[in-house]
This record gives sequence, structure tokens and C-alpha cells, in this order.
Amino acid sequence: MSIPPAPSAPAKRPIAIIVIAGIVVLEALALLAVAGWFVYGLLTQTPTSFGGAVFQLVLLVLLAGWLLAVGHFLFRGYRWTRAAALVWQLFIIVIAVPTLSGGLVAPGLALLLPAAVVMLLIFTRPVTEFLTRGAAPTAL
Repeated sequence: MSIPPAPSAPAKRPIAIIVIAGIVVLEALALLAVAGWFVYGLLTQTPTSFGGAVFQLVLLVLLAGWLLAVGHFLFRGYRWTRAAALVWQLFIIVIAVPTLSGGLVAPGLALLLPAAVVMLLIFTRPVTEFLTRGAAPTAL
């Protein structure tokens, strides 16, 4: 009988991973707050299209849930979360730039700065190594 190899020591979690996961989770919580505000609006006003309003609400809640999962699994070191976090930040930048150019500086910067931090940190060497550890095939 062969003895299975001892598991390697767990990789130390870089600070950048904690920052990125924290930003993604905060963005998810902000989406949940927007969903709550949306529910309040649905209860106090009459929407033009009730079906469309419910669809938007469901979309907000599902997206927030997805971002919470991405933040959680990014913190744990799953590789697929890098692409999900990157695409979300690109969407945020697409919203932030017209917001800034429309004269809404504070909301635009509130969207742009966290997205820029994530975009910069996600390509650093410690983050890449942490998320791709164990990706190489084992030697024979």
C-alpha cells in the first residue's frame, strides 16, 4: 500500500485578496440596499409596469446573491472568481464614467474608485499566485 502524500501547507492569504473580497461583498450589500429601497418604492408608488418592476427587483436580488458568492469564494481562493469579479468591475466602470461625465461627481467616484482598486489588485502577483495555486499538474 502506498501512503498518500501529506497535504501541503495552506497558502497564506494575501492582503489584496481580503481587500478585493471585501469590496465585492460591500458592492453586493449595496445592491441589497438598493433592492430594499426599490421594494419601498414599489409599496409607496404605482409603477408603470408592475411586471417589469418585479423583474428588476428579482434581478437585483439575484445579482447581489451572486456577488456575495463571488466574494466568499474569492476569499477562499477559487480560480473562477477572478473572472467574475473582473467582469463585474468592468460593468461598474461602464456605469461610473457616464455618471462622472454627467456631473454627478460623488456617486461617480463612489462607483469608480472601488472598481479601480479591484482592477489593479486582481492582476498583482500575490493574488494571481493565490488563486492559481495547485493549478499545475502534479509531476510523475
